[in-house]
Amino acid sequence: MFAAFVRAFRTPDLRKKLLFTIGILALFRLGSHMPTPGVSYGLVQACLADGQKAGGSDQSGLLSLANLFSGGALLQLSVFALGIMPYITASIIVQLLTVVIPKFEALKEEGQAGQTKMTQYTRYLTIGLAVLQSSTLVTFARNPSALFGGSCENILTDSSSLTIVIMVLTMTAGTGLIMWFGELVTDKGVGNGMSLLIFTSIAAGFPSSLWSIKENKGWGTFLGILLMGMFVIAAVVYVEQSQRRIPVQYAKRMVGRREYGGTSTYIPLKVNMANVIPVIFASSLLALPGLVAQFNAGSGEPPAWVAWVQENLQRGDKPIYMLVYVTLIVFFTFFYVSITFNPTEVADNMKKYGGFIPGIRAGRPTAEYLNYVLTRITVVGAIYLALVSLIPLVALVAVGANQNFPFGGTSIIIVVGVGLETVKQIEAQLQQRHYEGFLR
Repeated sequence: MFAAFVRAFRTPDLRKKLLFTIGILALFRLGSHMPTPGVSYGLVQACLADGQKAGGSDQSGLLSLANLFSGGALLQLSVFALGIMPYITASIIVQLLTVVIPKFEALKEEGQAGQTKMTQYTRYLTIGLAVLQSSTLVTFARNPSALFGGSCENILTDSSSLTIVIMVLTMTAGTGLIMWFGELVTDKGVGNGMSLLIFTSIAAGFPSSLWSIKENKGWGTFLGILLMGMFVIAAVVYVEQSQRRIPVQYAKRMVGRREYGGTSTYIPLKVNMANVIPVIFASSLLALPGLVAQFNAGSGEPPAWVAWVQENLQRGDKPIYMLVYVTLIVFFTFFYVSITFNPTEVADNMKKYGGFIPGIRAGRPTAEYLNYVLTRITVVGAIYLALVSLIPLVALVAVGANQNFPFGGTSIIIVVGVGLETVKQIEAQLQQRHYEGFLR
């Protein structure tokens, strides 16, 4: 991997792309530390320190996930406080609506023109979600104890309506700028821009998370976690690269005087086809009862159901929380794979172009075979996602780490996946420029 980066920097055009990508990522991190107008930077830092002393365990799963994807910018109420989360949410919603709305499904089948239109819809929805989420975040900022945990003073320098509107507009504009950064990196840099921004946000929190473990538990636990992290990374790389290749053969056919077909290929079915989407869905859905309970807690004695939710569904170290979390991940894994991969459609396309799986009849038997293989693979993928997602919760109980523990959950899956994909793209571009051929 490091040899590929060294060779890339020796190639002039690739070096320009890499430096451009690094520059955009640096601007992204700079914006993550610039405070939003109307927010007291000193009071925010004091609240962050107070929340860390309190353990930071009062944060909901959704808030913790959003802060992870923003690289810590959310709790600092910076210009890029919302991070990439509105775009991720908008992309997932548009992808799910493709199955429900016929117009979206027709756009998906139109090719590049339809994809451009879908991208435009995603941008509009991202801005709308950014307005909604920034308004919610400003509401939380008026009650800092709900945002940071522990006891915290008012962090807003001015609570007037004009200041609130400026804060909402600033955070929304920051989300639009992040989208533009991602598209710039995709067009003029190396790798997928949005994925690299998420990678940067998550990786930025690794040093502080690990160092807090060292300060709380000592060098022995710190080194043990590093060794465990190396093992987890190796296991995640192995599973993320694993795939079931279903052989496909195309029959020969004559079109005019030319002969087509007669080739052999395969359908690659990844073990983890859903990526981190089920984990995001599960974390978001599991955070809703806590939010509802928080609004119904009141100042006196809370109702019985509110007390039960606060006791069992707001902290990751509770057995009921872990059980519900794993169940939701398994359910959403099967749900997401079922709407993104349609065995009947794949079988019909193969039959249309004269393709067949050796030993399987074309048409309905092919669809049933694909569904059978897909179900078995999804079981393994769901168990893998559940186990990796439980690592931060186990670390919370074992060493007192927070739910953004670096070697588990969405963190490690995204970092490893984006890293592998970026290195593959760099190596592909290097092969195009330094192809040696058969003769040296």
